Amino acid sequence: MTMITNKTPKPLTELTLLDRFLFNEVMEQPENLRVLLEIILGKEIVLKYLPESEKETRTSPVNRFIKLDVWAMDEDDSIYDTEVQQKNTYNLPKRSRYYQGVIDSRLLKPGIADFNNLNDLFIIIIAPFDLFKKDLYLYTFRMQCEESPGLHLDDGVTRIFLNTHGKNSRDVSHDLIELLHLIEHTNESGKTYQNTELQKMSERVREIQNNSEVSVKYMQAWEERVIEQQEAREEGRIEGRMEGRMEAHLIQIRKKLMKGLDAGQIAEALELDKTEVEALIEEIRSDEKMQEN
Repeated sequence: MTMITNKTPKPLTELTLLDRFLFNEVMEQPENLRVLLEIILGKEIVLKYLPESEKETRTSPVNRFIKLDVWAMDEDDSIYDTEVQQKNTYNLPKRSRYYQGVIDSRLLKPGIADFNNLNDLFIIIIAPFDLFKKDLYLYTFRMQCEESPGLHLDDGVTRIFLNTHGKNSRDVSHDLIELLHLIEHTNESGKTYQNTELQKMSERVREIQNNSEVSVKYMQAWEERVIEQQEAREEGRIEGRMEGRMEAHLIQIRKKLMKGLDAGQIAEALELDKTEVEALIEEIRSDEKMQEN
């Protein structure tokens, strides 16, 4: 049986919007997500559906699945995937590429031949570190031609990386700077925001943090995550033990083959199934041929 450890999670009231749970809870409210997207993109956004948090998607049952932090679509059918990332995993550019590929793979229904039907897609990653070391608050990437820098591919995909520690305040809106401050310093005592919509968002965040139902949901989510981690470690230990036993069997079988024993005799001596021994002998012979070549 899996047991919960004595370790306790950070109180909900101490989370910031860089914590995935709180970010998802807050951005599930359409008004909050609308404000965030409008400030980042500098344009009016009218959401078509309610935002979805932790939207699970994959290209096939055998491929790795991903959970999108907050997924949304606007009236023009543009899609927005908004993510928060507390730590630099040094793979965010390629992760954003993977997210794009997985999302794109689900956009065209079978039978639709025209790729121009693909939705415009915005992948937005918010982090408390400067991924590109240029001291910018905002990095926006679109495909363009290297030989002709003004020539854009116009494939409908925009990837945006936001750095809460940017220094180019003259190049971005004050609203964006306030938004990024709110995201990282969510619980700053006595802080007020000049942008009235951000001030309202800050107040809604506080309401969510003090909501007893959300607090229960937070604890359940934390417990589920701990159980998943413990089960993964246990599976790893089991696999490790199995691999260890398999390696021991291979060593024993090699020794007995050198003594001239056949599969039946080895199986009897090691108290193993003859079919299993035959498979391991085949593996040994295959390894030997590869080494000879």
